[in-house]
Amino acid sequence: MGEVRTEITLVNIRDAGNAESGFIPDSEVRRLTVSSVVDTGAVTLIINEETREKLGLRVKKTGETTVAGGGKVPSRITEYVEVRWKDRNTACETVVLTGEEDVLMGAYPLEGLDLMVHPKTQDVIGAHGDTVRNVVK
Repeated sequence: MGEVRTEITLVNIRDAGNAESGFIPDSEVRRLTVSSVVDTGAVTLIINEETREKLGLRVKKTGETTVAGGGKVPSRITEYVEVRWKDRNTACETVVLTGEEDVLMGAYPLEGLDLMVHPKTQDVIGAHGDTVRNVVK
């Protein structure tokens, strides 16, 4: 399987809430549209420090993250960010990895957006077609 990419928009949820409450204008909500690597082997959304700073995301905790090959690298976990893909949206924490170049969209945001990678075309598509279906058990 080759590299699969898709365009997503990341939005600072704290800013969005402040805009919704009238504390700041919508134009001040920090958001960033990026071409992300769809990495079904990653757990959540992985960003670099530059992306974290642009979005103004607060770090909640520091620790280590296991990377491909089983090694561990220092990482930081941020507050939630809204992830938008076309007409869908979800929210998740991000893992900040120093030196990472790409934004990687892992299993949690894919599931939250009800998306999958089509096995034949390698395109990102709705797991249930054009209808978002999230089941709570």
